[in-house]
Amino acid sequence: MVTRPRVYITRRIPQEALHIVARHCDFEVWDRDEPVDPAVLAEKIREVDGLLTLLTDAVTEDLLARARRLRVIAQMAVGYDNIDVEAATRRGIVVTNTPGVLTESTADLAFALLLAAARQLPQAERSLREGRWTTWRPMEFTGQDVHGAVLGIIGLGRIGAAVARRAAGFGMQVIYYSRSRKLDLEAALGCRYVDLPTLLGEADFVSIHCPLTPETHHLIGEPELRRMKPTAVLINTARGAIVDEAALVRALREGWIWAAGLDVYHREPLPADHPLLGLERVVALPHIGSASIRTRTRMACLAAENLVAVLTGQRPPTPVNWTDPAP
Repeated sequence: MVTRPRVYITRRIPQEALHIVARHCDFEVWDRDEPVDPAVLAEKIREVDGLLTLLTDAVTEDLLARARRLRVIAQMAVGYDNIDVEAATRRGIVVTNTPGVLTESTADLAFALLLAAARQLPQAERSLREGRWTTWRPMEFTGQDVHGAVLGIIGLGRIGAAVARRAAGFGMQVIYYSRSRKLDLEAALGCRYVDLPTLLGEADFVSIHCPLTPETHHLIGEPELRRMKPTAVLINTARGAIVDEAALVRALREGWIWAAGLDVYHREPLPADHPLLGLERVVALPHIGSASIRTRTRMACLAAENLVAVLTGQRPPTPVNWTDPAP
């Protein structure tokens, strides 16, 4: 009798994804809404062939050192900065992620944040719900125009390009900064490449879509925020640590910039007493960039397909560190 691979899944995921895993593997699920207890994960990793993980799971070198037969870590996210990929690679462990399937939903959310922050939509709604709307005031809840404004995109990858396409519908001028120029996208989207200081100085809206790496950690700090227009709006749906949050709080308090729309933070969940939440012109969301039913289901299924592919000796659809076998 052939022994089936054993898999540990670190959170509840849609049944469609579990069915994919169940066809080829025996599996166990951390059946709670909170992240898996690190002590539990440290014990489970000793006995499994595969992990299906989320961004909230710290897969460190110390954790991987406990693994006896682990072959694959399938991340249900695009980003994988919670995983020590170098340590996994040294141990011959394949790491995968889920790019592509969440591009459009995340771009929708980024543009929704841009609109909400620009026009003070949450503040206006709170006023109405709390019974503070007593008359029409000419300058109450006035915001920044989006149509015809300059949008600066940091990182013109899949999601950044999708945001640029949405901006076209609002007649926005799009400039971008990225590690390398994207001449094909410049032609297709009508956007213009500039360096980062130029982008920060010209943009009415700055939207971050680059990955978190050692080079992009605190890419937006005090000097960068001071370069921005006092009427500018900062949008971050990428990773919290790309922005220096202490500097951002100062920028908003002291009027270096006008507003911010945020879906990601240095520490998640964001503490309820965090200074950002006390600022009126911050629209803050709980990391829901990909949170549509269809997209989250597709993410889980792709993670499951990656997991099963490796455990059945096939190339996974979206590997991070796959090396093709020598001929």
